[in-house]
Amino acid sequence: MALPAEKPVKVRRPSRFLRFLVNAVCARELKKLHFHCESKGMEALAKGQNCLFLMNHSSFLDLKIAQRILPRWFNIVATYDAFVGKRGLLTALGCIPTAKFVTDPKLVRSMKYCFDKLHTSVLLYPEAGYSIDGTTTTLPYGLGKSIKLFGVPVVMVTTYGNFLRDPLYNGLQLRQVDVSATMQYLLSPKQIAEMSVEQINKVLAEGFGFDNFRHQQQHNVIVSEPFRADHLERVLYKCPCCGSEGQTLGKGTTLVCGNCHKVYELTEQGRMHAVDGPTEIEHIPDWFAWQRQCVRNQLQSGDYRLEADVHIYAVRGTKAVYDIGDGHLTHTAEGFRLTSDDGTLDYFHSAKTSYSIIADFLWYELGDVIGFGDNDKQFYCLPIDPSVPVVKARLAAEEIYKMLH
Repeated sequence: MALPAEKPVKVRRPSRFLRFLVNAVCARELKKLHFHCESKGMEALAKGQNCLFLMNHSSFLDLKIAQRILPRWFNIVATYDAFVGKRGLLTALGCIPTAKFVTDPKLVRSMKYCFDKLHTSVLLYPEAGYSIDGTTTTLPYGLGKSIKLFGVPVVMVTTYGNFLRDPLYNGLQLRQVDVSATMQYLLSPKQIAEMSVEQINKVLAEGFGFDNFRHQQQHNVIVSEPFRADHLERVLYKCPCCGSEGQTLGKGTTLVCGNCHKVYELTEQGRMHAVDGPTEIEHIPDWFAWQRQCVRNQLQSGDYRLEADVHIYAVRGTKAVYDIGDGHLTHTAEGFRLTSDDGTLDYFHSAKTSYSIIADFLWYELGDVIGFGDNDKQFYCLPIDPSVPVVKARLAAEEIYKMLH
């Protein structure tokens, strides 16, 4: 933190050559996945008219899909850690840096600069992270307010099959699943001007109301890979049979509880099925929602507390990811307290600050991570004990924020 602040990234129009090069690479990969895109109401978008593209976020393939299907020049909102070691490249691609899950007036100004001065569209992933359980993650309330400020059309891009091909929990193991997308004209400038922020946010919530596992079952998408349940404990960390936490283990096609030894199979149709005895919860998003309610119950009773020894990394600017060393993380209803073992770091992140936090799996292939911070710095905490459910911290942070607001 004693280092001088970096010169801000200057947002620019994307390089024509880089866009052509990236598009050619993406087209080759998407062809193998039999990719196709359906347009809905896009005739309402005038030729040359800039807009805000909102896209659901399932895996890195999302960016390749966007490069392939978006019909005009666009800038991309990206996180600061993505810029590390690639600042020149990402700037040339038209990327706009920001921090996750924080209020960022600079981002809003940069996006408006793109619309008004660069005359480009902007691609935004409002969930700010990959889907964990195949459904939408929490959307920021300020999104509707920003859309009213921008006054440009809003287009929704929804991908299908992308999550099933490369779910976040599965350790970068790709499945043989075809991928498609829809591009829908969602809101016109006239509609935006006439609607309240609450009404806009409601339309956005409905647009992001997807369920990848339900879609798999309704369209009979078969995922037959023998590793489809590997690391599923990252998502389903709590056993619905005995109620123990951090004891489940996903391996092969099954999830096994180390406490009560109950075995669940993840079927080729994406359902959970108990090998012996009753199946308490069949649908993975329902299991995930049950875990969320359990966390909320703990918060309401005053029993919630997470303690973990962690290895700490920090991002400040775009030059490096800084290795802070080992430390300790505590999470309560008040927020996060992060301290380093050498005494140089003592940081408190108030529960009122962020509507969500980073809970990522195999972050830069280093390990599962709990992340938080502000516009100036972000801390990434990798639990030493791999059984610590990082996703529980995210559920708790989101529920605490709701209770405080």
